[in-house]
Amino acid sequence: MTNTERRYPDPAVRVLDPRFNALRIASASVECLYQGARWSEGPVWFGDGRYLLWSDIPNNRILRWDEESGQVGVFRKPSNNANGNTRDREGRLVTCEHLARRVTRTEYDGFITVIADSYDGKPFNSPNDVVVKSDGSIWFTDPTFGIDGFYEGEKNEAQLKPCVYRVDGQSGEITMMIDAFIGPNGLAFSPDESVLYVVESRAIPRKIYAFDVLDGGRKLGEPRALIDAGAGTPDGFRVDIHGNLWCGWGMGDAELDGVRVFTAQGEAIGHIDLPERCANVCFGGRHRNRLFMAASHGLYSLYVNTQGVKGG
Repeated sequence: MTNTERRYPDPAVRVLDPRFNALRIASASVECLYQGARWSEGPVWFGDGRYLLWSDIPNNRILRWDEESGQVGVFRKPSNNANGNTRDREGRLVTCEHLARRVTRTEYDGFITVIADSYDGKPFNSPNDVVVKSDGSIWFTDPTFGIDGFYEGEKNEAQLKPCVYRVDGQSGEITMMIDAFIGPNGLAFSPDESVLYVVESRAIPRKIYAFDVLDGGRKLGEPRALIDAGAGTPDGFRVDIHGNLWCGWGMGDAELDGVRVFTAQGEAIGHIDLPERCANVCFGGRHRNRLFMAASHGLYSLYVNTQGVKGG
């Protein structure tokens, strides 16, 4: 179905709970911006340049979509099978690289700085998703997905447990924050940064957990299960200013493909249908009210009646 065949309100934007009505725009529809990737991941918005970057992991490249022209080009190739991307609080690109098993920062002049590539003298598995807190600390997940085979990296033996790490924004010290998850994946903070949400993507059923952030962000409280995904597969996600979670979703039944929206209490209120599984999302546009969705072979967008939190 092409964009011109869609009608308003777009039936692909489904209301699961009346509270979702306040977040949708009746005259906005899902737009397909690009097709041609093998596995789209890690979208990040650059408002200063009016463009979006996202990873095409198996093709070993980061792509760039230009808002004004709608053109797509290659931003970086090879990308070391880059996966998750975000920006730090100084606007620089921060990237998780499967192949090099590290987290990097792209400086203003294009130089690539290695932020973290090992812990306790051992290489990471394959850093997956990343978020930067307002204090400058960098938080990332490190499952084994990139070393499980040769499709999204290179097959190798894990020397560390799948964990969630924090890199101090001033000292660069790396701290292991979570070590009891099976396949830690997407992560994001609540708007006030008092809660960290993390996807456990290899558990059955898959779940999203919430952790209270303690001691100025240097410690986490005990995990509490916030969302039971059931037959769904949560992946990357972002949070809006009202605390709602916009989660890449899919797998199994095609009716699950797209983005599922939850309240901060874990209640499903909306779903955005896509023709393929969505891996990750970000908010962008002039007012951070355009949801960009990296989904399997494509890139999609939808204007919504909310805004993504800063730093997400």
